[in-house]
Amino acid sequence: MKLLRGGLPVLLLLLLLSWPLSWEAETVEPLRRGSLYGNRYAGDKVIRIVPKNGKEAETLKTISQQLQVDLWQPGSISYISKGAVTDIRVSRNNSQILLPCLQQANIQYTVLISDLQKAVENQSGSRSRNRRSLQEYSYEIYHSLEEIQDWMYQLNTTHSDLIHMFSVGKSYEGRPLYVLRLGKRSWGYKKAVWIDCGIHAREWIGPAFCQWFVKEALQTYQSDPAMRRMLNQLYFYIMPIFNVDGYHFSWTHDRFWRKTRSKNSRFHCHGVDANRNWKVKWCDEGASLHPCDDTYCGPFPESESEVKAVAHFLRKHRKQIKAYLSFHAYAQMLLYPYSYKYATIPNFSCVESAAFNAVNALQSVYGIRYRYGPASSTLYVSSGSSMDWAYKNGIPYAFAFELRDTGHFGFLLPEALIKPTCTETMLAVKNITLNLLKKCH
Repeated sequence: MKLLRGGLPVLLLLLLLSWPLSWEAETVEPLRRGSLYGNRYAGDKVIRIVPKNGKEAETLKTISQQLQVDLWQPGSISYISKGAVTDIRVSRNNSQILLPCLQQANIQYTVLISDLQKAVENQSGSRSRNRRSLQEYSYEIYHSLEEIQDWMYQLNTTHSDLIHMFSVGKSYEGRPLYVLRLGKRSWGYKKAVWIDCGIHAREWIGPAFCQWFVKEALQTYQSDPAMRRMLNQLYFYIMPIFNVDGYHFSWTHDRFWRKTRSKNSRFHCHGVDANRNWKVKWCDEGASLHPCDDTYCGPFPESESEVKAVAHFLRKHRKQIKAYLSFHAYAQMLLYPYSYKYATIPNFSCVESAAFNAVNALQSVYGIRYRYGPASSTLYVSSGSSMDWAYKNGIPYAFAFELRDTGHFGFLLPEALIKPTCTETMLAVKNITLNLLKKCH
């Protein structure tokens, strides 16, 4: 059989080109009653491929572009390479094309999730449970945007000695961007730590951890000397949901939405990758100029209301904020700068030591291993990230966590794993925070 460069049979390529692509239509269909997300993911699959050589990688890139797959990892088709773990969500219709293509090209694959609709419903459990009052609020289930904001309001009322709630701005769709300042009130200067979760909408374990952190801080302030020291000597600015519009959309329309929800005047595609929109090597390697791509960097730096608002707040408080922590999923990694280039940061020894101690603390709970290191070499090169921006703007400790797992559940981490994930991550964050209170030479 005649092959194209990259090993893709001509016959299969013609089949790909002639197949009607329905992905974009599938990703904007509104939620219908009856089953979660209108049963839209029935028969969809998530498959894993690890290309054995450059030829397989090129073939996989070609197929992925033609089928417009939803790439779960790596972050962009351009990152698909020899040995790179590649997780692809493919629709029911397109799986009938993709799997024969892979078999024809002798590319081995593993089916991680055979029916995505069932996996979505298994993750979500029952959504009819009472989650309204603080006494009944469960930190071991996922919460909607409305529930999380109600929770923040209630904490602001009941724990005014340690909590102050405020907004740093509004989202594209006009939602307030709420932040909790956590810590013992002080009229003097206090160092601070910024924590954000949910930059990428579909990574639900992030917002779950932000809530868990606040809960643990409030519940152990009196009993845990380390926590008391942290809250007495530091402020924590905690943003449970950075990308509020996208997170809401991931609950109501598309569980796997990643970007913001801003509109593009020239394209019908919505949204910008809020972790490619920062003014640090903006739209260079690892970011896309195409509005329909998941890693679209936006029309200009800080084009997104959410990014602009947070950047303004961080700039305003840059002398106070000593650590920036951002929570993502999934990969089980603790990353630090640089993300946009292969280079060693000036305070490498202090940051590397903090990361080493944090992952060891995390592993001590359940034995879960995290890789750690510079984002560019540990994960992949990406420009315009919040972590690099924070570091370049004078915040000496900047980290990005990639929480559980490594792909078995992917973005659909079950609610039963919220508690262990947050418990171990809590130790890592406390470790980093207590390290801030010491001098590192």
